[in-house]
Formats: sequence, structure tokens, C-alpha cells
Amino acid sequence: MIENSNTKNQEPSDWDLVIEPKNSLFKLNLKQVWRYRDLLLLFVRRDFVSFYKQTILGPIWFLIQPLFTMGMYLFVFGELAGISTDGLPQPLFYLIGIAAWSYFSDCVTKTSTVFKENSSIFGKVYFPRLIMPLSIVVSNLVRFGIQLLLIAVAMLYFYLTGAHFNVTLYILLIPILVVLMALLGLGLGMIVSALTTKYRDLALLINFGIQLLMYGTTVIYPLSSLTGNMKTIISLNPMTTIIEGMRLGLVGKGSFQWTDLLYTLIVSVSIALVGTLIFNKVEKNFVDTI
Repeated sequence: MIENSNTKNQEPSDWDLVIEPKNSLFKLNLKQVWRYRDLLLLFVRRDFVSFYKQTILGPIWFLIQPLFTMGMYLFVFGELAGISTDGLPQPLFYLIGIAAWSYFSDCVTKTSTVFKENSSIFGKVYFPRLIMPLSIVVSNLVRFGIQLLLIAVAMLYFYLTGAHFNVTLYILLIPILVVLMALLGLGLGMIVSALTTKYRDLALLINFGIQLLMYGTTVIYPLSSLTGNMKTIISLNPMTTIIEGMRLGLVGKGSFQWTDLLYTLIVSVSIALVGTLIFNKVEKNFVDTI
């Protein structure tokens, strides 16, 4: 056999990429994630297009879903239960909560099955596995942006019809609140996805658990309507601060404290960090258990 002299004399520095085993739990290879950003955008486009490619109404479903959900809330919680909306028009109150909660819940549920749904890709092609959950968070962000436009249209309509609400400077916090939602959903989703490689039942429980958790968040009622221990318990949910902060910024109604924002920041970052570390550990051998 004749050896190629170029191959024989090639130095490691000549390679574009060297794939090495991860010996440390804290070695996240974030530089590689940035290097594969084009792949991330490709996955985002795939998720977005696959949602409406074979549907009649296409991206309009991003608007129909919150509108139908709002209609159900108006009937059940507004008309039958008579739950207060803090003096705000009920459709506008519910739309803000639905948009925020949908983004968070979709990030959690879709990220929680990332190993199971993409095992065939992970087993054949190398790329930073963190790209996949990140693409889910970003693609859901596109959907959230469309729903924010729906909220803006609803705000304009109710303003022209004489409803009493006002946009406040807290609206400048909305990008920060969205990032906290993304971190929270990403972290929880990666924790569940790592656990479901061994415990498949968690994938079934997460959808049910997310639905129950919504009632522990101020999606259908304002925090100001609660008192005592119940108000304290609901305030411990990081999503409560996020939704209340969004309402305060968009319509001027919401129980929001800077200490609550600091608490939500600490919890969201901590959960995202823990989720990333667990995801990083499991990705090395999940193919053997999935």
C-alpha cells in the first residue's frame, strides 16, 4: 500500500474541526454552537415551515389558536365563573396571558422530546446537540412575535372603542421578560428531555403537568385578586412575574415588583444552567438508552 505523503505529514492543526470526547461536565462547547449557527437557522426554518406547509390556512393558525383559546376563556372564566380581569377588557387581558404561556409551554413540551424525536439524526451526524433545543426556542419566538402583533391590533381596537388602559415604560422590559421565558422553558425542557431517555413516562406527564401549572400562573386571573398565602404561592411561580410584567407594560395593569424580577432572573438562569449541564451529560450516551 502506498501512503499519500500529504496525509502522512499532515499536522492536527490542518484540520478544520477536531471532535474529542467530553471529559468534563462543564465543557459546554458554546463556541461550536456559535460556529453551527447556520444549522440552527436551518432547523428554525424547518420547524416553522413544517407547521403550516400542508395546511389550508398556513401561518394564520398562529392567530387562530390564541383567538379560539381566548373565546373559550371568555365563556368559561369570564361569563360562567365571573373572574375579574382587573378592569381591563377581557379579550385583551386573556390574549396577553395566552401568548406568554403558549410560548413557555411550547418551549418546555417540544424541548422535552428532543432526544426521542431526533434520535435518528443524532445517531448519524455530528453537530452540537444543544443546537436542537435552541432551534425550538427560536422558532417558537417567531410564533410569539406574530401573536404580539395580534395583541397590538387588539390594543388599537379597544383604545379606539374607548377602553381605559395605557402603555407604560415597563414595556421596555418585555425583551428581558421574553429572554427569561426562553431560559425557563429551555432549561425545564432540557431537564425533562434528559430524564425521558430512561423514564419514558415523564414525556406523558409533562403535557398534563404544564396544563395544571397554568392554573398556578396569572393567565386567567390577575395577581391583585389574590390575598394571603395563595398570593404568595402564586408569586413564587416565575411565569407569574413575567405575565404580570407584560400586562403592566402593555396595558398598565399588573402586580410587578423589582424584587420579583430579580427572583425570576435568578430562577430562570439557574434552571437554564442546570438543564444545560444535565443535557450535556446525557447527550454523550443517550443513544444507548433511547
